Amino acid sequence: MSDRTALTALAKRPLSFLTSGWPWRSIAYLLSSAVLGSVALTVVAAAVVDTALPTGVAVGAAVVFALLFCWLVAPHFELFRTRLVDLDLAGDARRMRHGRVTVRELGYALGSLLALWWMDLGVVAVALGVPAALLTAPLQPTVVPAIAYTFAAGGLMLIPVAAYPITAWAGARAVVARAILAPPKVTLGEVVQSRARLVDAFEAERRRIERDLHDGAQQRLVALSMKLGLASMDAPDGPLRRDLEEAHELAKLALTELRELIRGIYPQVLTDRGLGAAIRDVAGRSTVPVDVDFVLDERFPATIEVAAYYVVSEALTNVAKHSGAAKAMVRGSKSGELLVIEIVDDGVGGADINGGSGLQGLADRLAVVDGTLSISSPAGGPTLLRVEIPCLQTVTSE
Repeated sequence: MSDRTALTALAKRPLSFLTSGWPWRSIAYLLSSAVLGSVALTVVAAAVVDTALPTGVAVGAAVVFALLFCWLVAPHFELFRTRLVDLDLAGDARRMRHGRVTVRELGYALGSLLALWWMDLGVVAVALGVPAALLTAPLQPTVVPAIAYTFAAGGLMLIPVAAYPITAWAGARAVVARAILAPPKVTLGEVVQSRARLVDAFEAERRRIERDLHDGAQQRLVALSMKLGLASMDAPDGPLRRDLEEAHELAKLALTELRELIRGIYPQVLTDRGLGAAIRDVAGRSTVPVDVDFVLDERFPATIEVAAYYVVSEALTNVAKHSGAAKAMVRGSKSGELLVIEIVDDGVGGADINGGSGLQGLADRLAVVDGTLSISSPAGGPTLLRVEIPCLQTVTSE
């Protein structure tokens, strides 16, 4: 089902549309509205009719119940069920669940409970009721058999036709629901722009820290290591020389760890030579043999290169720690406007994005640059991680 909404599905060829799931999803969408509305109406009516409270108090309690129901339940339920006919609403639904219900959402919920569910039920009843009535014509003793079977044949032909008004009405209702319940596009645009600014600022700060460590602390450690080495060579045999040699080894170890830290903060090779060279560098340091097939020479925006590099780096670390693989491969290419990177290993498989192996963190890092992470890891292997990052522009190398 490649279509994302019920309305776009209507444009398909009749056979493709009728054999898809969209007519059934549309019926479920409209009937769910009728079920919710009838349940709420029944509860309110029971509160008014059967309660021992005075009529005015009972009506007031029913109104309060209806408002609370619309405020707390109906908008969230509306977003949930609208995804039956609008698959693109899933992200908006997640954002909605973390926000407060607005007045327009409350008004829409009240309208759905008071009036719209009647219309939903009416559309389904008419669209399916007419064919059903014609199909039952042969069961009516007062109808001439020839005419009855003609009616039945007509009813049979109207069944696929009924899918069109049902889906059209469901799609129109979903458009209205999306316009009212989904966050405004202006707000989403501001969020995206703000996120991009934060990412750029974070990467600039990361580069500054890397530069300060590289040009400051690392150079001092190099000088200290050299002085300790020279001092140990000049010192006579004895405890002092052994202490100087030990201090020299500790200084070299600290220098190695600092270099690893700098590489982890922002690898210099990524800045100087680009993503392909940086991936070859991290693959060369892996404890598992890694083949690299990275055919791209162009440079990408810094945020994209950093995200891709750290995902590959962390993925190869996971391969070494958890997979039991004998070898791995990293492939990189550009497909249309997507940077595509695949990390494959011949390990035991069974990797799960929710299994605590750090894959969810990789997906979160990619989400910052609108990238996605998909995984195929059957038991017994192999495991394939596929990274896709939109890259509408490249950076000209100087």
